[in-house]
Amino acid sequence: MLKAILVSLIWGCNDSRKFIIIQYICKKLHKNIENEINYGMSKKYNVYGIGNALVDIVTEVDDKFLQDNSIEKGLMTLVDEENQTRISNAINMNNSNMQCGGSAANSIIAVSQFGGSSYYSCKVANDELGQFYKKDLNSNGVDSNLQSEALAAGITGKCLVMTTEDASRTMNTFLGITESYSKSEIKEAALKDSEYLYIEGYLVTSGNGQDAMKHAKKLAEDNGVKTALTFSDPAMVKYFKEPMVSLVGAGVDLLFCNEEEAMLYTGKNNLSEAQESLKSSAEKFVITLGEKGAIVFDGKAFIDIEPNKVDAIDTNGAGDLFAGAFMYGITNGKSFADAGKLASMASSKVVTQFGPRLESSQAKEILNELFVEA
Repeated sequence: MLKAILVSLIWGCNDSRKFIIIQYICKKLHKNIENEINYGMSKKYNVYGIGNALVDIVTEVDDKFLQDNSIEKGLMTLVDEENQTRISNAINMNNSNMQCGGSAANSIIAVSQFGGSSYYSCKVANDELGQFYKKDLNSNGVDSNLQSEALAAGITGKCLVMTTEDASRTMNTFLGITESYSKSEIKEAALKDSEYLYIEGYLVTSGNGQDAMKHAKKLAEDNGVKTALTFSDPAMVKYFKEPMVSLVGAGVDLLFCNEEEAMLYTGKNNLSEAQESLKSSAEKFVITLGEKGAIVFDGKAFIDIEPNKVDAIDTNGAGDLFAGAFMYGITNGKSFADAGKLASMASSKVVTQFGPRLESSQAKEILNELFVEA
């Protein structure tokens, strides 16, 4: 019916300017309808993630150690391998924990642990840590480009995660080969066969990373795949705001950020103004508030997500897990409110232990507690 009306308008239009406008509308409508049909079809993956591949080495330090080594507490700092090795040698690493990581990787693994289907596009080297990373990703049920391509020579990236007694986490990151991550690592067929593309904000630190982010976002938009972006860290918004704004462009379907990132990005001095301003950059968004819970905007209304009171010992990965659990929820039949409850409970659980991830058994327990009736 709509098609017939538009055709009649074209044939009955004598004004060339109006004719061009109507033609443009017809093309856009056709593309949108095509995308809706594609999106409505069953996709192989709930979420396709792109981001850095880093082996996380989680350990404990005190505030004095950070001060003595001129390390800025609570932030992610890029360092060279020599500095990272120097810091590692000054720490008692006997109690450290090692697993494959990177912000988006943690989120993508969470999708899988809760029962969803996920794919991760990343880059590691053909060294001991690269092989470890590949196996760990696979053992967590995540498909990746690493399974189908030979690993390149180089050094796999590492992130030294230092947690303090107040549960704060400070990261010193040596990117290694992941610094050369580019659009060539993006597998188009897998991305097209996904419901959501999830973009890690840390990629904004390099020109090739920015190109990969934009390339993936355009591929998603052209093929009916919804786009989700996480700002990842306040430093990414503070020091790379211009390329971040360029990436967001006309907007994303879903944005994840914390309170500080929201205010830095929007330039607002309070949360209420920031959340209103974010509506122009994202159709829907989540603002995490730490121990105060989170605010979810579902495109129509704001939803307050209540926190779960716990004694936190390590906040490393809490935001990543929140995003992963939330993405699992909305791609598996949950409302934004229920997805927020799931994400809140999951992130509150992970901060009571060391490391950025839950066990699959813990994820299933959370699902049963929230959604399975007794």
